[in-house]
Amino acid sequence: MFPITVGLNHRTAPVEIREKVSFHPSQVNKALAELNTLSALNGVVLLNTCNRLEIYAATPEVESGVSAIRSFLARHGNLQEEDLNQYLYVHGLYESVRHLFRVVAGLDSMVMGETQILGQVAEAYERSSQMNASNKVIHTIFQNALAIGKRVRAETQIDQHPTSVSYTAVELAKQTFGDVKDKSILIMGAGEMSALTAKHLVANGASTVMVSNRSFQRAQALAEEFSGKAIPYEDIDTALVETDIVISATAANHFVILPERMRRVMKLREYRSLLMIDIAVPRDIHPGVNECEGVTLFDIDDLRGVVDAHQKAREEAAIQAEKILEEEMSRFKKWHNSLFVVPTIIALQRRGEQVRDVMVKNALNKLGPIDAKQEKVIRTMANSIITHLLHQPIANLKEVAHTSQGHLYTEILQNLFDLDVDQESPHAGRSVHHAVGHHSNQG
Repeated sequence: MFPITVGLNHRTAPVEIREKVSFHPSQVNKALAELNTLSALNGVVLLNTCNRLEIYAATPEVESGVSAIRSFLARHGNLQEEDLNQYLYVHGLYESVRHLFRVVAGLDSMVMGETQILGQVAEAYERSSQMNASNKVIHTIFQNALAIGKRVRAETQIDQHPTSVSYTAVELAKQTFGDVKDKSILIMGAGEMSALTAKHLVANGASTVMVSNRSFQRAQALAEEFSGKAIPYEDIDTALVETDIVISATAANHFVILPERMRRVMKLREYRSLLMIDIAVPRDIHPGVNECEGVTLFDIDDLRGVVDAHQKAREEAAIQAEKILEEEMSRFKKWHNSLFVVPTIIALQRRGEQVRDVMVKNALNKLGPIDAKQEKVIRTMANSIITHLLHQPIANLKEVAHTSQGHLYTEILQNLFDLDVDQESPHAGRSVHHAVGHHSNQG
């Protein structure tokens, strides 16, 4: 089985593409179940966040596995495959593992050192396990990744520097207004992202925080936590007239705020300036709202340009983190290669013994009656020939077992000698052409 990753993120796809292929929380289990039925995949994890959608899978044949995932994503997003492919990245074998390690370490996030991603990966893996969509390869890779994510945070303190999409949204508000202490803020949505946003706003001295959500009870719970005010969903327009800053992070799968609505609101505000920050994917606020007089709208992709006081500290921590990842990748490669090098050596020796036994039996049948001493000489010679013939291939395989070429040598030997390798080996399904390196198509 070969690990592969197919996905898109804030670097390879704009938000209008990401929101088409993203999954509403209520859709994730169904999507995972469908992926798990695909014959090309033998284990899968679906990671769905505001900035990335990635599918990690184990497959006996890389091209077939990648093709199945691409088709699945195109169907879900109602896109043509050729249009979607320009935004996708594809990683195979070690590059897939390395990518996951970087993701859990927060090194592949829009905001370096993001604190939420470790929990999001753990949740995605746990969901896969609960739905019996995982396997030994996926299990081992994700267990390693989660341990590495914790190690990076413990040794580099990269998570000691406040970072998240919600944190950056607040930084953007501060850069726009200079200060948020005397500003009225409306948070739309009462999920984890909204809670983190409220936390950062209060930490920066925000005095008036309003929370609105379809579930008024959840809005009340979040508002009370931060001494704020819960706003009934049907009264959002009134809150929009009063507030200075709107930060939207609902779980809606459609636009919540449309241009017509905001034109009415801005007229009531007498076109007093309003900052709107949309950190939801799919987006909550229609991009046309930015054309309304007095409105400044930023979506999640605009947050990339925000520079904060912790940037340098995170960059220094990232250098340490990359060193840890290289160390962990080396350890993973040694473990991974040993899993299928040893079964290949055993299978090669078994094949040699089979050939030896057949040849000795044929020779003895042709020779007719011979004494025990002569038979021993023949058997010893046959055994010596096989031993000497296989010595160098086995020695070479052991030598390269802990290098990036270990799997390639193993696959070649398996094919050349048509070896019957133990099916517990993660590479028992042989396909030399697709086993090497990674295939990448980044837009």
